[in-house]
Amino acid sequence: MDKEPTESLWVRIKGRAGPGDIIAGVCYRPPEQGDQADEALYRQIGAASHSQALVLMRDCNHPDICWTDNTEEYKQSRKFLECVNDNFLLQVIEEPTRRSAMLNLVLTNKEGLVGDVKLKGSLGCSDHEMVEFRILRAARKVQGKLTTLDFRRADFGLFRDLLGRIPWDKALEGRGTQDNWLIFKGHLLRAQEQCIPTKRKLSINTKRPPWMTREILGKVKQKKEAHRKWKQGQVAWEEYREAI
Repeated sequence: MDKEPTESLWVRIKGRAGPGDIIAGVCYRPPEQGDQADEALYRQIGAASHSQALVLMRDCNHPDICWTDNTEEYKQSRKFLECVNDNFLLQVIEEPTRRSAMLNLVLTNKEGLVGDVKLKGSLGCSDHEMVEFRILRAARKVQGKLTTLDFRRADFGLFRDLLGRIPWDKALEGRGTQDNWLIFKGHLLRAQEQCIPTKRKLSINTKRPPWMTREILGKVKQKKEAHRKWKQGQVAWEEYREAI
């Protein structure tokens, strides 16, 4: 593990054989934590994710992250999402754990390893929900029903009409980039809800988009690594272009 100090505890739960071990981690990220401490923790998570089975419990203090569509508002949250995606972790909490925010997370690198997740109310004077779950020694494949957009039945004419009615110059006037994005996103999602129906789709993995396969995630990681090396001058522009 990384030698830089982080607020984390890691435990190895021994199985009958080496490959049966489970790594369990508990991490806390203070709201004022800096980039250097964040990066140290992400290196620890990366090292732990190489284990056969990982369960990570974390108070992340990233209330701006939307786990439904994998989006965020701030740089620190984007870095955390990149860490989650780069290490192929699944986030299994689906309900807010502190008021309306989802701050307490349970992540795993193996489908079906964590089950029966429940929120059990606060403990004592804590304002966080207590999370209860089971670690299943034999990870099972779980089929879930995904709701996806059905573009074949979409009314794109109405979609364009609804967005065309909005006085964009007035709506976005005098606002910053982030505010403009949130306004645009809100109008876009409302139009989407009216014009693009949804359908149910069976999927083994209910925590990622149905099109996000492990192969695609690997390609994304490869692209990010090539970009990092190009920015540091380790590879030429032509080699970076070939990688993407």
